[in-house]
Amino acid sequence: MTNPVYQEDAYLSTMEARLERIEDGGRLIFDRSNFFASGGGQPGDTGMIETADGRQIAIADTVYSDDRRDIVLLAPEGAEGLTPGEMLVLHVDWKRRYKLMRMHTACHILSVVLPYPITGAAVGEDESRVDFDLPDAEADKAEVTARMMEVVAANHPVFIRWITDEELDANPGLVKSANVKPPRGTGRIRLVCIGEDGSMDTQPCGGTHVGETQEVGEIHIGKIEKKGRSNRRFRIRFGPLPAA
Repeated sequence: MTNPVYQEDAYLSTMEARLERIEDGGRLIFDRSNFFASGGGQPGDTGMIETADGRQIAIADTVYSDDRRDIVLLAPEGAEGLTPGEMLVLHVDWKRRYKLMRMHTACHILSVVLPYPITGAAVGEDESRVDFDLPDAEADKAEVTARMMEVVAANHPVFIRWITDEELDANPGLVKSANVKPPRGTGRIRLVCIGEDGSMDTQPCGGTHVGETQEVGEIHIGKIEKKGRSNRRFRIRFGPLPAA
């Protein structure tokens, strides 16, 4: 089973790992991985691996194996010459990863500002979306943006905490998603927390995030869409809110 080291340290952009096996189509499985595997609305990491002789092999995507026990790095054009058991250096595309970390954290901040059940979400490099089961009251882009930027500017800590399945069962209110349940099977659940001791927000999440809200930078709500009788889609974008 691949050790997902990014779950403990999202800033580890480069590290050494042992190649466990190679599957058809350039599917590489290592003993541990700093590459995030696609899931929870966040895309998988890209980057490259480096061999002992300096050869660089591009990684086009990162996914889970069918049984979700292993993290699979996809190298469709360059796995030739690799040998299971050798040590390789894994380089995450840090510029892309950091944007996704900032965006994923922004999604959590939006869920603090709008404390409604989440019906869907997708994290992107330049735009993310979060769908809410929102009452009919109209939301204002400028007001939501201002409230999000208050959280960003306050520079709250962002950290992870682990609880058991039983602790989650005893605190069902931690789950904000109305449609997706946290993955089980390992006996513990990963929580992402914002604020001292998680006072501002605590919810199950397997994604990568920044360490302080100020790192998110300037963000705004670019668009609010009606996707059903009570479903509202909020699109988050980097930069200031454009003038009306």
